[in-house]
Amino acid sequence: QVQLVESGGGLVQPGGSMRLSCAASGDILSINTMAWHRQAPGKGRELVALITSGGITNSTDSVKGRFTISRDNAKNTVFLQMNSLKPDDTAVYYCLADIVATTNLRKWYWGQGTLVTVSS
Repeated sequence: QVQLVESGGGLVQPGGSMRLSCAASGDILSINTMAWHRQAPGKGRELVALITSGGITNSTDSVKGRFTISRDNAKNTVFLQMNSLKPDDTAVYYCLADIVATTNLRKWYWGQGTLVTVSS
């Protein structure tokens, strides 16, 4: 059994900052790429940022220079530091991880999602 548990989220004013965390736990053999997606009200889900096991990162253009993805491999945790937040960043944020379980089964796992609301 593998699960991803997110923390962080909530209400923040425009221009503010927030940090999301997501910890993977369970019968994990290894974790490859980790990522954050988001889904804004009435819109489809989009990739926000990803980080490989080697630390290579990429992010969508709309968050470049404002959001930073990082990970702590020892703790199986991925972070999303969000600065200069805008109302358009309001969304449910989901973490994902490409995990090989101890059964040697490899699949993408999703967190339950955490709501980030940017509003004054």
